[in-house]
Amino acid sequence: MPRISEKIESVQTRLAEVAQHNQVPLLLAVSKTRTEKEVREATACGLLNFGENYLQDAIAKIEALDDLNIIWHFIGSIQSNKTSDIAKHFNWVHTVDRLKIARRLSEQRPESMSDLNILIQLNIDDEDSKGGIAPAELMGLAAKLVALPKVKLRGLMAIPAPRTKFEEQLAVCEKIHNYYLQLQQQYPEVDTLSMGMSADLEAATKAGSNLVRIGTDIFGPRQ
Repeated sequence: MPRISEKIESVQTRLAEVAQHNQVPLLLAVSKTRTEKEVREATACGLLNFGENYLQDAIAKIEALDDLNIIWHFIGSIQSNKTSDIAKHFNWVHTVDRLKIARRLSEQRPESMSDLNILIQLNIDDEDSKGGIAPAELMGLAAKLVALPKVKLRGLMAIPAPRTKFEEQLAVCEKIHNYYLQLQQQYPEVDTLSMGMSADLEAATKAGSNLVRIGTDIFGPRQ
């Protein structure tokens, strides 16, 4: 079985082959359910950004790896009773889709910490099984978020429904990218489009994603 270092090299090669204008996306390693040892191995390969879905497991991992300069991203669904811990332990939150949640993160972000970077989650396929707002709600929510203290709107996150054909993947990723450009035009400080996972990273990268979230193709299948 390939080692984590070999898997990371393979993913980076795939990204470089399809990157537009040599703009290779930031590689976010999805470390949910992974061990402290696996994360340390990935950081030894140069990765600094890690994404977690499950809060309690994440906090234990964050504390155990406090000696490393890891940038932690929360990429799971957010319940109101979890916002305090998220605000205190993470650098980024990818899954903001309600003003209530953003307001709680803003109020609960410690004054001693830098602003919490947040992304609006877009539900591009209107799937009941996923969080995120409808595209028509994007600009209205963004206008409210940029007024909040201690959080900083950085862009969009989206998880398109699975598609097997590259052309179909590319089409939906380009649609998401257009919404990102609209947001960026209104708010020039927006600079992050979190889009693409192991199954569609080529399409997402070609469409303009600048952050991909990769778990399986770095760490292997989850146990």
